Amino acid sequence: MMIGSILIFPLPRDGLIGNYDYAFLFKPNLPFMRKTRRAAPFFGLNDHMPLLLALLLGFQHALSMLAGIITPPLILAGQGGVNLAPEDARYLVSTSLIVCGILSSIQITRFHIYKSPYYLGTGLISVVGTSFTVIPVATGAFAQMYATGYCPLAPDGTKLPCPKGYGALIATGTLCSLLEIGLSFTKPTLLKRVFPPLVTGPTVALIGIHLIESGFRNWAGGSGSCFNRPDTPGFTLCPSDSAPHALPWGSAEFIGLGFSVFVTIIICERFGSPIMKSCAVVLGLLVGCIIAGATGYFSSAGINAAPAASFIWTRTFPLSIYGPIVLPLLAVYIVLMMEAIGDITATCDVSRLEVEGRLFDSRIQGGVLADGVNGLLSGLLTITPVSTFAQNNGVIALTRCANRKAGYACCFFLLVMGIFSKFAAALVAIPSAVLGGMTTFLFAAVAVSGVRIISTVPFTRRNRFILTAALALGFGATLVPNWFQYVFTYNGDNTAKRGFFNAIVLVCETGFALTAFTAIFLNLVLQEEVEDEMVDEVMDGKNTVNRADEEVDREEWARIERGHHRGRGDVETADEKKI
Repeated sequence: MMIGSILIFPLPRDGLIGNYDYAFLFKPNLPFMRKTRRAAPFFGLNDHMPLLLALLLGFQHALSMLAGIITPPLILAGQGGVNLAPEDARYLVSTSLIVCGILSSIQITRFHIYKSPYYLGTGLISVVGTSFTVIPVATGAFAQMYATGYCPLAPDGTKLPCPKGYGALIATGTLCSLLEIGLSFTKPTLLKRVFPPLVTGPTVALIGIHLIESGFRNWAGGSGSCFNRPDTPGFTLCPSDSAPHALPWGSAEFIGLGFSVFVTIIICERFGSPIMKSCAVVLGLLVGCIIAGATGYFSSAGINAAPAASFIWTRTFPLSIYGPIVLPLLAVYIVLMMEAIGDITATCDVSRLEVEGRLFDSRIQGGVLADGVNGLLSGLLTITPVSTFAQNNGVIALTRCANRKAGYACCFFLLVMGIFSKFAAALVAIPSAVLGGMTTFLFAAVAVSGVRIISTVPFTRRNRFILTAALALGFGATLVPNWFQYVFTYNGDNTAKRGFFNAIVLVCETGFALTAFTAIFLNLVLQEEVEDEMVDEVMDGKNTVNRADEEVDREEWARIERGHHRGRGDVETADEKKI
């Protein structure tokens, strides 16, 4: 019924084209152009909307999501992950686009659970994409799998493809998604009390900071075997000695390629039209690809070998539960849940809907439940956990369109992009330096989101102490990731015991997981002090030290003023005597 309403319009012209100012979306912000003062009309959740505009804005939403959706599968399938074969990497990119289109429609539609007060989905333009949060856990787990023999290595130590490791990641992620599904049935007020911004802010910031390292490595040439310019035959150059236009890691050409992407993003933000601003990351990627193609960095072999179309389950992976990543993935789903609550609140705000009350609480409950169910389904559909995307809130605010029809159009374009696998093959062929220039920007945006969450926390003594303790461990584990590697020395045959020790090591070497668990524990055990409870009064200017000293300050300033005037009078008298 909801999808069918997209095609029902009152009049042919109003229903197909309408009277929307389409030039508004494409008018650049150049210095010599006159700025328009007329705002575009706002399309609410259930307003009538022209089909052409729904398709155009849906395509804009899809483009704004594209870079975020393709980045995790490219990283995890690459040399920094499980080093999958090119055909597997192409499949994962295609499937990520298809699955995110399908799962986004669940969030947008909002289903009522029969004979219960619960819902599935938000009923807003709450789109989902593959989550960045899982990347630090996955890369750490894959490194451990290769070190322990779970994944194979070549005689010279080169990582061989490990589909078994990827299958363990998605299967364990599917199991851990049950945590978020269960938490969705608790009251939002309780969730916010146990997982407040004091917990989620530093956790999200640490995730972004950790990911920037991966982005910078790719920017300089790659994060695989060519990193640090080894003497291993076949990998002295990036991405490999046989790749087109291969160069040593950190070469100026690689830095320049990534810089072209980064600068294009900045130019689009400064001078671009509204549609360019929301798609700036994709346009930066496009410019970098054009430069890389013109200078011989692209190989068309993978594109030519790719089939014309692809879909879910055309390739599969052996599923298993990998015990050491259970605890880190539980932390991932806690972070995803709190991200979903924040993103849904922001979506309600930019959609001009209430952000408190029973309806809002039901949207939060339905959104968190859909986020957990989508995490479960994503693993069964062969991709890593997904999360509610925040960047689409910027598209809603920019285009003044919160209508679900644009959301369904976005899902349609994601499906189309994923089914035509030549498109995914072209994305997989993107040079690492170009990808690094884009992902560095995206990962920094994640870190900034964490800082923004922290900024909402009152900086009382208690809160500063919790942030200090949590960030001390998180930053330490991020900067020195192998600090806990030699704590346990057990090498016996007890696989359960060895797996338990590996789980502890993985948590302690994952900075954001340490931060999350530390902040949760301290937030629950440390009580507010009396002086902390008076913060609101202090912020209002009541009973502050400054207010208490006001009278003394006024008297001191009056003495200074009297002395100043007396000094000026003495100078004038001296001048008169000279005359």
